[in-house]
Amino acid sequence: MASSDIQVKELEKRASGQAFELILSPRSKESVPEFPLSPPKKKDLSLEEIQKKLEAAEERRKSHEAEVLKQLAEKREHEKEVLQKAIEENNNFSKMAEEKLTHKMEAYKENREAQMAAKLERLREKDKHIEEVWKNKESKDPADETEAD
Repeated sequence: MASSDIQVKELEKRASGQAFELILSPRSKESVPEFPLSPPKKKDLSLEEIQKKLEAAEERRKSHEAEVLKQLAEKREHEKEVLQKAIEENNNFSKMAEEKLTHKMEAYKENREAQMAAKLERLREKDKHIEEVWKNKESKDPADETEAD
């Protein structure tokens, strides 16, 4: 379309914008349309060409299917690896926690035994002291006690 085919008529001017009216002149019979009115005629395909196209389409379908199956297999393999890694980490954590707990319990047991041994030692020392006091008391002369009265 040439610019002579279009007329611009200003309608309104406002602060918010402008309005225009475009007037197109009627199309002349001489001008050639930019696109054909009827679709292009397809050439007749032979049976052999159709067969080749069908085989090519089947190959593409099989290739696509194989690619999808390959991706699914890779995804499953990755999921197995991730799951295996998670199981290993869980087992390692469990082993570490068990070892830590065992170590704490052994330390607690050793500490308790040491405390009990210390208490027993203090009791033995008290018993010795009591025995010494009794021996000292008995070794004193009973006559000395009566004279003191």
